[in-house]
Amino acid sequence: MYLIAGLGNPTKQYEGTRHNAGFSVIDVLAGKLGISVNENKHKGLIGRGMAGSEKVILLKPQTFMNLSGESVRAVSDFYKIEPENIIIIYDDIDLAPGHLRVRAKGSAGGHNGIKSIIAHLGTQEFPRVRVGVGAKPDRMDLADYVLGRFPQVEKQVMEDAFEAAAQAAVTIVEEGTDTAMNRFNGRK
Repeated sequence: MYLIAGLGNPTKQYEGTRHNAGFSVIDVLAGKLGISVNENKHKGLIGRGMAGSEKVILLKPQTFMNLSGESVRAVSDFYKIEPENIIIIYDDIDLAPGHLRVRAKGSAGGHNGIKSIIAHLGTQEFPRVRVGVGAKPDRMDLADYVLGRFPQVEKQVMEDAFEAAAQAAVTIVEEGTDTAMNRFNGRK
């Protein structure tokens, strides 16, 4: 069984923001897999289904970004999912808009949602799919930037990236992280 968690902030106020890229990918993935992510459990919205021959749980933590680890840990404990089968999808300001980076493990790189997950799981050895949202402009507050929405010129690029990130997550489940890294890293 795999847990695929997309990070973001709950409530309509944050829909479509850069920081909610993970939620956007989960929405695409849910559509592709025919899974409804609407059950309120484990401090998140979850949905269960299949990706190929593997059972998957899709998760949108409802704890707000900085506490994402609470929900991820609750789901992983309840379903007894090991960290190597927990795939985290999230925004990355160090990648150009629409670019992807798949990794098998790694540090938080300054991302508070990932810091929380590492703290709650007690390891940084879990696969992740980072979705580039671009660097913040000089003199702009980071929180204002990541909580802002994509400009019209980037919307199609980001929709394509959400589709690709969803496929990267399925590739991790079906073919392994190395295959996903080879297929999707640097992809735009």
